[in-house]
Amino acid sequence: MGVGRVASQRNTESSGLVGRRGDKVQADKSSERENKENERLAIQRAKDRARTARWDLNIAIFLFAVLIIVIILLFQQVPVEIVAPVALFGLAMVWLCGWRQGKQLFERFCEEELSRLEYERTRQVEETIEEAVRKAIRARQR
Repeated sequence: MGVGRVASQRNTESSGLVGRRGDKVQADKSSERENKENERLAIQRAKDRARTARWDLNIAIFLFAVLIIVIILLFQQVPVEIVAPVALFGLAMVWLCGWRQGKQLFERFCEEELSRLEYERTRQVEETIEEAVRKAIRARQR
């Protein structure tokens, strides 16, 4: 009877370990999903910041310069066949400059957001380690 009891204790202990490992695997998967979601949100924030910062004062000044050139050409009675391609070229250049600037800003903002996210992760790990050390110190003091 004693042997059967010991064997059943070992089985429950080993099954408890498997359960704990399974919990750890599930926790790892959920933290991995959370990390991916946080990373996706950081990238989305970087896109939004880049989208709003893309049209800055330089692009606006360039756009007004194109508009002034078109108006001057029209007042000088230059044919529309010449003014239209100049206006289209100016608008294309404005769009291209804005797109290029947005791409550069997105890369910079993305690096900032991801580094901030990584910093938060390491800070959480440091806080967790600090809490564990404090608990161990309290346990030893008792």
